[in-house]
Amino acid sequence: MVRHMKTTLNIPDTVMAELRREAARQGRTMSELVEAALRLLLQQRSRPTDLPPLPSLSSGGHRVDIADREALYQAMEGH
Repeated sequence: MVRHMKTTLNIPDTVMAELRREAARQGRTMSELVEAALRLLLQQRSRPTDLPPLPSLSSGGHRVDIADREALYQAMEGH
């Protein structure tokens, strides 16, 4: 069962006029358009925002070729 709540909103006359025209153009009710707009707004807010870029660090260059197992072991042992 879908429940609806009746409420009062203060909407500027200019916005209300645009809403009426758009509802008529789409053949939908103003309530349908307001509900759809609110759902879009709430969906956008619940989406994760873009993450900041990861920092880049300078390691001073390559110390060992990791494909060379013996050189890797020596680097890990501090030789």
